[in-house]
Amino acid sequence: MSEPIQLDLFEEQDGQTVLNGMYYERSSGKFVSYVLGRRHFEITPGRCLGDKEWKERIMRERAI
Repeated sequence: MSEPIQLDLFEEQDGQTVLNGMYYERSSGKFVSYVLGRRHFEITPGRCLGDKEWKERIMRERAI
């Protein structure tokens, strides 16, 4: 079994920031998960399991 890899949330590849983690996408109104810059899954705010404070913080700080 291979060892786990620690991802840097703000890693750069070829001079561009690669998205990793959960973001709020304004255009769709959904929370979107990215892994190594690729869209992994999306979920509506109503179905997202985070508490209200977490959702509001992500909407403010990590909106794309």
